[in-house]
Amino acid sequence: MLFSGSIHYPRSTPEMWPSLISKAKEGGLDVIQTYVFWSQHEPQPGQYNFEGRYDLVRFIKEIQAQGLYATLRIGPYIEAEWSYGGLPFWLHDVPGIIYRSDNEPFKCYMQNFTTKIVNLMKEEKLYASQGGPIILSQIENEYKNVEGSFHEKGPAYVRWAAQMAVGLQTGVPWVMCKQDDAPDPVINACNGMMCGQTFAGPNSPNKPSIWTENWTSFFQVFGGKPYIRSAEDIAFHVALFIAAKKGSYINYYMYHGGTNFGRTGSAYVTTSYYDQAPLDEYGLVRQPKWGHLKELHSAIKLCTEPLLWGTHTNFSLGNLQEAHIFQGESGECSAFLVNNDAVIAKVNFQNLSYELPQQSISTLPDCKNVVFNTRKVSTQYSARSTELSQKFDSSDQWKEFREVIPKFEETSITADMLLDHMDATKDVSDYLWYTFSFQNNSSDDQSLLQVDSLGHVVHAFLNKTYIGSAHGSYKNPGSSLNISISLSNGMTDVSLLSVMVGLPNSGAYLEHRVAGLRGVKIQGIGNGSQDFSKYQWGYQVGLVGEKFRAYNEESSSEVQWNNLGTYKPPLTWYKTTFDAPAGDDPVVLNLSTMSKGEVWVNGQSIGRYWVSFHTDGGVPSQALYHVPRSFIKPSGNLLVLLEEFGGDPLHITLDTVTISKVCGHVSESHLPPVASWGGGQHKTHHKRRSVQIECPHGRIISKILFASFGNPSGDCKSYAIGSCHSSNSKAVVEKACLGRRHCSIPQSIKAFGGDPCSGTPKALLVDAKCI
Repeated sequence: MLFSGSIHYPRSTPEMWPSLISKAKEGGLDVIQTYVFWSQHEPQPGQYNFEGRYDLVRFIKEIQAQGLYATLRIGPYIEAEWSYGGLPFWLHDVPGIIYRSDNEPFKCYMQNFTTKIVNLMKEEKLYASQGGPIILSQIENEYKNVEGSFHEKGPAYVRWAAQMAVGLQTGVPWVMCKQDDAPDPVINACNGMMCGQTFAGPNSPNKPSIWTENWTSFFQVFGGKPYIRSAEDIAFHVALFIAAKKGSYINYYMYHGGTNFGRTGSAYVTTSYYDQAPLDEYGLVRQPKWGHLKELHSAIKLCTEPLLWGTHTNFSLGNLQEAHIFQGESGECSAFLVNNDAVIAKVNFQNLSYELPQQSISTLPDCKNVVFNTRKVSTQYSARSTELSQKFDSSDQWKEFREVIPKFEETSITADMLLDHMDATKDVSDYLWYTFSFQNNSSDDQSLLQVDSLGHVVHAFLNKTYIGSAHGSYKNPGSSLNISISLSNGMTDVSLLSVMVGLPNSGAYLEHRVAGLRGVKIQGIGNGSQDFSKYQWGYQVGLVGEKFRAYNEESSSEVQWNNLGTYKPPLTWYKTTFDAPAGDDPVVLNLSTMSKGEVWVNGQSIGRYWVSFHTDGGVPSQALYHVPRSFIKPSGNLLVLLEEFGGDPLHITLDTVTISKVCGHVSESHLPPVASWGGGQHKTHHKRRSVQIECPHGRIISKILFASFGNPSGDCKSYAIGSCHSSNSKAVVEKACLGRRHCSIPQSIKAFGGDPCSGTPKALLVDAKCI
């Protein structure tokens, strides 16, 4: 019975790995699951990179050192909201290649890389068959989504991939996710949020029931809102998968999402990845998600023997209620009571009465006593906040470099057609300049420039002067620009900058996908219009600042930096310096006054930003950008930003992130911690319920923001004093908690010196501030 969590090594830093894995273990996980990132490990054919954030062996050994298992999802196509689905772009130029099909060129390179990774793991003795931590490997990824597009080449490829993987003789099983017909002995696995309902089950009786991706949230895109999935919903579907599908391996995707550093995120995906996971982007514990799932894991582990070796039966307890029972040969019995209704249900089970909250599952390790209910959250809630560390509000702190706008005669690549953006750039840059010049023989005040693009953003310049921009969105990736222009008599230069915010990462025939400008017209030249799509074009890959590495201390002198001007034009580079904030709290840049671009600290890209792309609610999808502590020196850190639209760097701030508030809420219907069962002995326990709150390491409870013993209304998200309230609630809690990192306050009449309202069920809600 294994609980697993996805942590992707390139989305954090080696310095973060030990803490992330330790917190995962403390949260009740047995396994760490990760993809393998082909595009980063083999940036050019036969040239490999396993350094820094890409040190896969170091990551797996850290998992092993902490006593956990590992699952290696080699793919090597991974999707994962990673640019190009993790495939290296050089594959695009292999003659005759068709990705993920029964295609010899692709199979050759796929087998080479898969073999490279397997051999690397074998050399380090990291497979469980060698005494290592890797217990499971994955080949391919959600192939059923595209298999039909390849017709007879699809099933043939599945059979080949399975046979190739098994032939590598790792000594541990292989899995294919979302592949119901995975060939023996490869295990078919489920992905999604509701695999307890949607999974058809193993396709062979000798295969376990595996859930490789239980989405704890969902990836976020620029212009989109974060997806909030509650701890209660996650716990419900995990318990249902175990009870109804006899699940024995559940992986949380993601357990820690991390950061899409550099240009690694796929099309329109934010730099922050799965921030709503049990461990947030910075590695801070997100409560109550982390704690509630920890309680679930403890409860399930109490049922291990009957779950794994017992006989499973199920029967109805009502219209929308059912029981799942696991009976062992020696009399052990565990049960799960499921309420699928949207209201509370009372049921009878084995001559006892139980109240089941709406949309919940109760776990009974001994078929009698409820130790956990997925709806009842007894762990604390927490809220994080930022603290200002440094302002950059003095223009004297900044230098700027205005990007050079090329015109046709200054470009070295020419073609009499519009080139594909991705093919032209080979993914070495997000940027491709399209330029052309033409002779205009009259002055036209009512001309209209029309640009259609499959790129994500297009910036337009007329005679090197900015005239406008347009962008698409995740659901409508292309962009169209229609802008009125005034043409003078003489030579006219048009420069159009196509921008990609990550490459596509999914779908069939990815190698045929194109981007960039598809059509350019000018209406109103003379008495008509002119289509420039098949005109003579000049191209420049990337920006001048990229070419000279303006973001590096060593090479930034290659460009001409000037004092900060009052005008903030598009396509401007900015640089300044800062010192490391005191302490060890995570560090972020608040870029809320910027617009769109990329940011570097000491030459390392912390990712793309796009603050001006607001959600439907009118707020940025992401304003805070993580700067790992390992990127920072004690003083003199170089901060460089490339700003596309003209944001204001004077209001950027350097902040730290911390857990600033903790809140606990228990009532008479809440259950004591599962740990109070102790040693797995299945007998009724009488441990008193209590509110337990805890600040992060190095912080203490400084203020009680709210305390009520009685019947407070609401919960930790929103609360108020109810009709019953002990007047000394705050005093009792302050005495127990102030000045301490952790405190426990019993939910009892005795603790509060008497009953404030006899006959009313009592609850205790405490909200506290940490400093």
